[in-house]
Amino acid sequence: MYRKSLGMAVAISFWFVQNIFAHTLFISPPATGEEINKIVADAEEGDTVLFRSGHYFVNNIIIQKSIYLKGENSPVLDGHGKYQIISIESNDVIVDGFKLINTGLSDMFEFSAIRIVNSRRVSIKNNILENVFFGVYCLNVSQSSISNNRIKSNSIHELQSGNGIHCWKSDSLHIFNNYISGQRDGIYFEFVTNSFIERNISEKNLRYGLHFMFSQYNNYSHNIFSNNGAGVAVMFSHHVTMYKNIFAENRGESSYGILMKEIRDSKVEKNYFTKNSIGILMEGTSRINVENNTFESNGWAFKIQASCEDIMISANRFFGNTFDVATNGTLVLNKFSGNYWDKYEGYDLNKDGIGDVPYRPVSMYSMITEKIPYSIMLFRSFMVMLLEKTEKIIPSLTPIDLKDDHPLMKPPEL
Repeated sequence: MYRKSLGMAVAISFWFVQNIFAHTLFISPPATGEEINKIVADAEEGDTVLFRSGHYFVNNIIIQKSIYLKGENSPVLDGHGKYQIISIESNDVIVDGFKLINTGLSDMFEFSAIRIVNSRRVSIKNNILENVFFGVYCLNVSQSSISNNRIKSNSIHELQSGNGIHCWKSDSLHIFNNYISGQRDGIYFEFVTNSFIERNISEKNLRYGLHFMFSQYNNYSHNIFSNNGAGVAVMFSHHVTMYKNIFAENRGESSYGILMKEIRDSKVEKNYFTKNSIGILMEGTSRINVENNTFESNGWAFKIQASCEDIMISANRFFGNTFDVATNGTLVLNKFSGNYWDKYEGYDLNKDGIGDVPYRPVSMYSMITEKIPYSIMLFRSFMVMLLEKTEKIIPSLTPIDLKDDHPLMKPPEL
């Protein structure tokens, strides 16, 4: 306890001494890019550089000291459509209150509104980013936050667009309360650990609302992913928690709310999936808990491939989906238990709230459409409905072991 208190006292004393001697440097229009870079370079550790309201044309403001870059009434930093706008190469930097527009576009270099490299304790907050190639780009960044920013572009082609928030080989990031639209991926993680993505809206992006690979021990909660090329792709990762997110209207031939590919030891809890082509698609996953989620009005609520094992699907609610569950094989190494299915037609003689006969959520016709996609044209025809009823009584095409032995008669409370 003494050592911890002493360390905190030293840190507070350092902050106090540093800020006693800190100054505020002012930048006003019509300062040029060269003049801005000189003022920033001349700033001392702990100084504030305050931009007066106005429009500035800049060519990569390079920050190599611990300073506070502050905008007054959202001054505009314009990259001419040719340049990067801000580069951060130092610890303990804050960028607050700017409008950053018109970065360069290149096939060779990731021009960004804000690029952070090899830094710690950086805060990017309260900014507006428009017409940018990459928004906030982090390389080897730790203990930093990106919050309350609005990132909006109008990208048309994936190859000519970058990601809204792009993070590579980083740790302990906190990304919250951002709005991201019109990018390639809203948020992109690769080799990122111990980080939180919370309360963001990522919509109308060309590819994914959130895309992450090889990223462990991360938590994604209270976000909205809607109207993207696909919602979220989680690949080659482990110990991921997806909690209380909304996945809505991610539609297309290969679209879904979440794709989970080659991940393990993770949780998907209390999320809401609605009007997606596929709610959840799982491939090669293991040891995943899918619990207390709501699937409503999706094409397929849940697609689980035969390559998955030890998946526990429990206490979920299935309402108005075209197909509840689909799979591509007969091998079943996963368990469905205690879910509510609006298509369940069983009975509960002992009134314990659990159906007395198992529910088989895999539709015969969903198995057929997996092999012959165009057969969906005959869905809801009289013959198909008759075959479905027969299959429920005498299973022949559907996996006999894929069933919920304890279906709920009423949906569990949220």
